[in-house]
Amino acid sequence: MSADGLSPHLRFPEFRDAGPWEVKRLEELVTTITPPKKLQTTEYQQSGQFPIIDQSPKDICGWTDDGSALVDADFPVVVFGDHSCVVKLAESSFAQGADGIKILAPADDIDGRFLFLSLEANPVEQKGYNRHFSDLKEKLIPFPLKASGEQQKIADCLSSLDDLIRAEGARLGALKDHKRALMQRLFPRPGETTPRLRFPAFRDAGPWEVKRLGEMGTILKGKGIAKSDVKPDGSLPCIRYGEIYTIYGETISDVVSRTDAEAADLVLSEEGDVIIPASGETKEDIATASCVAKAGVALGSDLNVFRSSLSGSFLAYYIRGNLKPLIRKVAQGDSVVHLYPAQLDKLQLAIPSSLPEQQKIAECLTALDDLIRAQGERIEALRSHKRGLMQQLFPKDIG
Repeated sequence: MSADGLSPHLRFPEFRDAGPWEVKRLEELVTTITPPKKLQTTEYQQSGQFPIIDQSPKDICGWTDDGSALVDADFPVVVFGDHSCVVKLAESSFAQGADGIKILAPADDIDGRFLFLSLEANPVEQKGYNRHFSDLKEKLIPFPLKASGEQQKIADCLSSLDDLIRAEGARLGALKDHKRALMQRLFPRPGETTPRLRFPAFRDAGPWEVKRLGEMGTILKGKGIAKSDVKPDGSLPCIRYGEIYTIYGETISDVVSRTDAEAADLVLSEEGDVIIPASGETKEDIATASCVAKAGVALGSDLNVFRSSLSGSFLAYYIRGNLKPLIRKVAQGDSVVHLYPAQLDKLQLAIPSSLPEQQKIAECLTALDDLIRAQGERIEALRSHKRGLMQQLFPKDIG
């Protein structure tokens, strides 16, 4: 097929006079590989010698010790999800998971990493569940001659950026692990009244006081705010219970949703209120809480609202950390889990009598959250840079 004038917007200096790229249908550039067997999801292990790849979004979906299931290929190969349209690169031995993927071995005239990046730069448009390899194989793939070294140069450039993203991701994971470990030490374990780690100013302050949550404040329920009540330009900031699971961390400073519902019909926050979901999918998930840093935020139904003179951020971190086992015990239900004010009222927990100690713990963890947030933003900036670079290094999708 002719490639008259087909070139990317950005080329490395040594290839700027190399002329336009070739174009072929994908089926001309790959052969499909049939694995010796397909492992069912019931055969997936948490760990093992060999990774399992299927069409789910994760790069590695499970593990196996079954060497007879390994795909025999000259790696790397491209893996395409027939239903999910996920495209992955496999650079070493793996076993195929449940049905729904095609394993594509590159032909001699195209580099496997280059082909993967080309498909990543111009993703397959997902059309329900009717998008299969029978459609993908007709896709037109532009590419420079392999012998020129341009494919390798592009792949090396983007792979080095992927390496940087992975390294930054590992740093993010280390920060999150550090936070989890620190929370375990800054709060007492269930049944104990003194944390294992205490700031110097409070080491002689004695054990924390055990009190019932209901003794320390008031527990309310949120009201109203259906999904249809949320308006981009609404007059009131609002929080719905599902957003605690999907958007917010321990402290809510910036509220993303708004509503035009009448304030008189709603429950509005006071500064430092702690909101806890009244329902969830699991007893583990429902042990979640956020401190609302601002007054005047509408708090939706299915939210428990704890109002007190305690540090709200301190309590939110405590609930998400060492109080999870206690909340699991009092939550009710299986398929849908409920947490009622009466159950929260009876919750026994150890609390430092000194407000400054509560605040110090919250400030320490908030500073760590700021680092985690900044690291996440750095990773997203690198991903955005990669997406922009790929659009420049590959010609626009031609079919």
